[in-house]
Amino acid sequence: MRMTYKGAVAGISLIVAGLLGATAHAADKIAFIAANMANESQAFSSKQFQKFGKDYGFEVVVLDAKGDTQTESQLVTNSIAQQFKAIFLNPNDINAIVPSVMKAKQAGVVVGMFSSDLAPANQKFRDFFVGVNDTMAGEAAGDAFLKKFPNGATIVEVGGQAGHDAQIKRHDGFNKKIKGSKIEVIDYKTPQQWSTAEAMAIMEDLVVKHGKKIQGVFCHWDNGVTGVAQALKAANMLDGTFIVGVDGNRAGFDQVRKGTQSVTIMQNFEVMSKKSMEQARAVIDGKKIEPVNFIQLDIVDAKNIDQFTPPEW
Repeated sequence: MRMTYKGAVAGISLIVAGLLGATAHAADKIAFIAANMANESQAFSSKQFQKFGKDYGFEVVVLDAKGDTQTESQLVTNSIAQQFKAIFLNPNDINAIVPSVMKAKQAGVVVGMFSSDLAPANQKFRDFFVGVNDTMAGEAAGDAFLKKFPNGATIVEVGGQAGHDAQIKRHDGFNKKIKGSKIEVIDYKTPQQWSTAEAMAIMEDLVVKHGKKIQGVFCHWDNGVTGVAQALKAANMLDGTFIVGVDGNRAGFDQVRKGTQSVTIMQNFEVMSKKSMEQARAVIDGKKIEPVNFIQLDIVDAKNIDQFTPPEW
């Protein structure tokens, strides 16, 4: 079949237009930089970013800092070099990550803090934060203890990763809530990682030090509760000890159902992941956003657990 000159030009024009359109609608590459993929909440969140990324026009790359502050900073630097449009961070140390975040902002990368925010003085170096109000999570834990022990109790606190934003705020919120009450925290220790094994080791030490004086435990995360419960069980102290954790992950749900954990304060990481990408897309598209976005907490115990959809992590 013979093609006319006008037909050939029209065909070329259509091809060029198609290529331009494909380029205009190409997915923007973003990075979810997990502090440690061994942490269930971050492993689950990474899956949510990958699952829903295309809905926001993103190609998602997941990077694992493996609990190391220097590695995390290097991953931010690598993301800048690879010209990612946005990065999402849950830092191992909210202060140590600041120089890298500053470089990302200077390079025009959208910076979203995920689940953990920077200190107030450094928040100008990120575009937005999406997560729960960890101070309120600590307060909710305090409420649970006040309800359980209206006449007072002696308890211990197993903190989250030392220096982590969530650890600081959960501790502060908890102790602010119980201040002036008859709830007495007789000991408080923090691990170097969000590690079940470290939580177990801390609890073993607390059991040796305080024994049956321990009536309750506030542990900053549900997988830490797993280790706490193992230590208490080995000491024949698990039954009757009131244990509260934060996350609402699969371990937390399983433990509440089994009765080894009394309360889990649930974060919804699917909603958190979607909101984070929604905010990043808005910034990239030049729209105004709210810099702080809190996701609602759910308080889950044996009485109401069937009202919630079990998380599949």
